[in-house]
Amino acid sequence: MLTLVPPTVTLHKSWIAARDEWPPGAHMDGHGVRENDDVDSEPGFAAWVAGLHAQADPSVPPAPGWVHCTYRWIVEDDEYLGSIALRHTLNQPLLDAGGHIGYGIRPSARRRGLASWALTRTLETARTMGLERVLIACKPDNVASARVIESHGGVYEDTRTTGPHTVKRYWITL
Repeated sequence: MLTLVPPTVTLHKSWIAARDEWPPGAHMDGHGVRENDDVDSEPGFAAWVAGLHAQADPSVPPAPGWVHCTYRWIVEDDEYLGSIALRHTLNQPLLDAGGHIGYGIRPSARRRGLASWALTRTLETARTMGLERVLIACKPDNVASARVIESHGGVYEDTRTTGPHTVKRYWITL
């Protein structure tokens, strides 16, 4: 059964297997992995998962340049399939290139509608948080992601280049 779950150390091996499907050095959208995070060792993975949980806690100040964010993992039968992140607010970099929501599906699980399924549930969460609209961005050549966003009511605003990132930006009214 397909579920959205908070990040958990119990999925370490499955998460690593999914990570290893991505090209080396690829950015895994919606995963919250930073460059120096130790996700390979069990203690490092546990610390990283705890950090993901802390990012959602409004009583814990976010790291400089970051905002509060709720992460959920897409799981089926104890297999990690992807991640979706809901940022509670936007700072300038997120307004320009990141958006409120980011998601990534492991390569072997794509083309199954998982991103659409997770986005539907995450938009419901955003609505309950009191957000009136959310920004979602995708790379201009990511046709599948653009379709997911548009199928959820995403209205194209513009394409922006900020530093090395060029993204198409969409707003979804909740």
